[in-house]
Amino acid sequence: MKPINEEQSLQKSIGLMTAITIVVGTIIGSGVFVKPAVVLTHAGTSNMAILAWVFGGILTLAAGLTIAEIGAQIPKTGGLYAYIRDIYGPFWGFLTGWVQTIIYGPAIIVSLVLFFGILVTNFFNISNDMSVWVGLIALTFLTFVNILGTKFGGLMQNVTTIAKLIPVFAIIIFGLLWGNEGIFGQDVTSLIKSDGDINFGRAILATLFAYDGWIMLTNITGEMKNPQRNLPLAMLIGLTIVTLAYVLINIAVFHVIPASELVGLGNTASAEAAKALFGDIGSKIVNIGVIISIFGCLNGKIITFPRIPFAMAEDGLLPMHKLISYISPKLKSPVGALIAVFGISLVLIVLTLLFPSQVNADYLSEVTIFIIYLFYMMAFVGLFILRKRNKGVTRAYSVPLYPFIPILALAGGAFIIINTLISDFMGSLYSLIILAIGIPVYISLKKNKQKS
Repeated sequence: MKPINEEQSLQKSIGLMTAITIVVGTIIGSGVFVKPAVVLTHAGTSNMAILAWVFGGILTLAAGLTIAEIGAQIPKTGGLYAYIRDIYGPFWGFLTGWVQTIIYGPAIIVSLVLFFGILVTNFFNISNDMSVWVGLIALTFLTFVNILGTKFGGLMQNVTTIAKLIPVFAIIIFGLLWGNEGIFGQDVTSLIKSDGDINFGRAILATLFAYDGWIMLTNITGEMKNPQRNLPLAMLIGLTIVTLAYVLINIAVFHVIPASELVGLGNTASAEAAKALFGDIGSKIVNIGVIISIFGCLNGKIITFPRIPFAMAEDGLLPMHKLISYISPKLKSPVGALIAVFGISLVLIVLTLLFPSQVNADYLSEVTIFIIYLFYMMAFVGLFILRKRNKGVTRAYSVPLYPFIPILALAGGAFIIINTLISDFMGSLYSLIILAIGIPVYISLKKNKQKS
């Protein structure tokens, strides 16, 4: 009997346009709407807040362009898992995929599912008891759409990304045209109760959480048309769009709402700006935009995350690997991996409901960012290893301004790791424990593989 990956293969159906919308769609969730006040609180002034968004975009772009060269040299499904595996070996590759498959991916999916359900029930004045069921319906529907084929999931991504950008650009355009507040030079340091809150590093860190998701496109490199060209191009265009959207919407918000009022608005800053511009219907437009944004972001995660367990299963590094690596002969979609991620997410949803104080999807996704960035750092260093290993080999794409851009990416990664250690040491320790649990699992799987 032939291995599954020889009998079937994933279809190369992802073009440049869809790749760009995956980059934009998996990054822009709720952060663009809810983070302006948070960043301002840490920055202290409007100038420093805008600068924090610019810095966050530059660091993210440096990371994306660096990873894009690795992806062009290793154009395989699985993204970070495949890169770490090919550069450092199967042990480190497994640990990368382990964290992403068991906790990081499902936690992000579940947090989006629960947030989506709450937003929809609040918008339509439905009982809050229905919010989980609404979220589950969205998760089930999007999983089914992606089982039908990557092209359908990609089409959904194109539609939702365009739809979510409409309220973003409406606030930007009309805010810049109709706003009459001073954009620059607004100082709110006297209004911030704790001096410890004012920290430019924490302001940048808040933006980087909003930029998170930039690497998701690499998970489906094996399904991209001409990945050596389209992966770097999609990263460049997509991350530029996101950075411009984030920076400009913050400028527009400052132009509409005085910083002294903005700092106290919390997660409603963009909605209040829309209300000031368009009346009560404006806040409803933004709420619809956030709902579509979360829905599209969830779809992007469902497209990309299952490719990690799929790649691991193909390598025999997951229990029930034959089932998880199953590809539908007719639909050419990774049905086994999609169902596996759906199942893990479902278990996590049940756990968050049964043990809300012990199992919090938002917190789990945040604490694992620390460990994910350790693997990002390994990947950034891996670029230098690949350059040395493949010396003299012609590259389809080379990161511009080498080695400055990769060093900038490393600096950004180190910044996140150090700040996370300082701000949440116990959370970082929890993520290391999750990582350590993967070691005996790997040893057990390797032994079983050798016996078979």
